[in-house]
Amino acid sequence: MNKAELSRHIKEKAKEIGFISCGISKAGFLEEEAPILEKWLNQNYHGKMGYMANHFDKRLDPTKLVDGAKSVISVLLNYFPEKDLFDDQPLKISKYAYGEDYHFVLKSKLAELLSEIQDQVSQDISARVFTDSAPVLDKAWAAKSGLGWIGKNANLLSKQVGSFFFIGEIILDVDLDYDAPIADHCGTCTKCIDACPTEAIVAPYVVDGSKCISYLTIELKDEIIPNQFKDKMDGWFFGCDVCQDVCPWNRFSTPHQHDEFSPKEGFSEIEWIELTQEIFNKFFKKSAVKRTKYNGLKRNIEFVKQS
Repeated sequence: MNKAELSRHIKEKAKEIGFISCGISKAGFLEEEAPILEKWLNQNYHGKMGYMANHFDKRLDPTKLVDGAKSVISVLLNYFPEKDLFDDQPLKISKYAYGEDYHFVLKSKLAELLSEIQDQVSQDISARVFTDSAPVLDKAWAAKSGLGWIGKNANLLSKQVGSFFFIGEIILDVDLDYDAPIADHCGTCTKCIDACPTEAIVAPYVVDGSKCISYLTIELKDEIIPNQFKDKMDGWFFGCDVCQDVCPWNRFSTPHQHDEFSPKEGFSEIEWIELTQEIFNKFFKKSAVKRTKYNGLKRNIEFVKQS
């Protein structure tokens, strides 16, 4: 296969595996993103996510992650549920956490895609798959490959499918045909900025992570959530979907077709206030919610309940 044929084949295979979109960009230093990331870190918008300040060079240059990297393949995996289980509930969990931990699901599908690429290329290739667990600016790479644009809420947005999807990458030392970025279609809309309960979107395209409900309920490991956020959590005790729920482009979101992301039977009947370690283990053994651990989730529930 020549590079055009291989690129087309990769995209076709990605769709077969279950990805809703696949785009390819040329690996190289992210010149535009470098000063933006540096400023964001200098303003301490990463809060206590110390890892965001680590591996600065690797985060901006995929050739430091994969020797001789030439291409970045970006994919989107839909997780939009058939039903919003917490729409009218006083306590809420982000939609991405209804089912199995996406890291495992996404990694498995990326490995399948990489295996297919290896089968089509005659020589051994140097490649790695990434699932939000390494220093890769996944939204930047997805935007460079034309899968969407980074919106005012700092999420990747797509005119076709909205923003309820996971992003993954394969970085490899194979020359491919590259896609072009698309235009920003946020226009004058400020719905995400206006709706954020904690005013974490401090300016268009800039999120103060230390104020974000997802950060407060997942990344922040302190024993107590800062009191300044009392009455501002809007019921969210694991993650938050507000800035996505109000985004007009998400009217194009369609339910996913992945059993792994469907909630276990009985999930919507959990009595969160009475949550026990046993129930936590039963429902969240393979879930992203496990990141908070039982005590962390109880901390969140207590804080939100009192708000």
